[in-house]
Amino acid sequence: MGYYWLSEDELGFPDPELAFYDGLLAVGGDLSPQRLLLAYSQGIFPWYNELEPIMWWTPDPRLVLYPGQLVVSKTLRLFMKKSSWQFRVNSNFIKVMRSCQSVKRQNQEEGSWISEEIIEAYSLLHKMGYCHSFECWEGDKLIGGLYGVLIGKVFYGESMFASKSNSSKFAFTMAVRLLKNNGIVMIDCQQDTPHLRNFGAITIDRTEFNKVLKFNILTNGFEPTVLCEID
Repeated sequence: MGYYWLSEDELGFPDPELAFYDGLLAVGGDLSPQRLLLAYSQGIFPWYNELEPIMWWTPDPRLVLYPGQLVVSKTLRLFMKKSSWQFRVNSNFIKVMRSCQSVKRQNQEEGSWISEEIIEAYSLLHKMGYCHSFECWEGDKLIGGLYGVLIGKVFYGESMFASKSNSSKFAFTMAVRLLKNNGIVMIDCQQDTPHLRNFGAITIDRTEFNKVLKFNILTNGFEPTVLCEID
């Protein structure tokens, strides 16, 4: 069986259960806001290198974090209590994406998957109210953060960075607390990593994951969610 090739003229995706064993579902299409929102609502996300066609993935199992099950180590709690760092939301979305783009990662020899095309597409989603950045600042310097897509009550994490030890952990912890206070029911971590498991993330199968997503859309629709910051 070959890959499913998407047309730029039609937004639909194949059934996620038809994905290959590695999670690859389809190739092609575009990164229009309509396609991206439809993809995320079905548990599908783009991930590809700059000179490759767009590749759409839906891994099974899926790593997720339920905000109420966040685990913060005693060491990190004490560090955050004493820290003078500041947590901000959406104060410099582009800078967060650029910072994630510049991170050197293991097993990444061809440069960042966060291409100019990706930055342009997600910046547009940000302007539309669907994409958010959660940031750690030291004075006027951005030192850590993450960004992702928020549809209804599900947040889809995309990437994070840290230029100082614990800064991404600081931003992530504060982000999860904020999302919990805003009624977010699930955070999609996409990939299974020890780092996220330490925060309480667990794996669930794709069928269960997609049931949550379907209920989310039926209940909350596609309108952008306004995040209310909690003191």
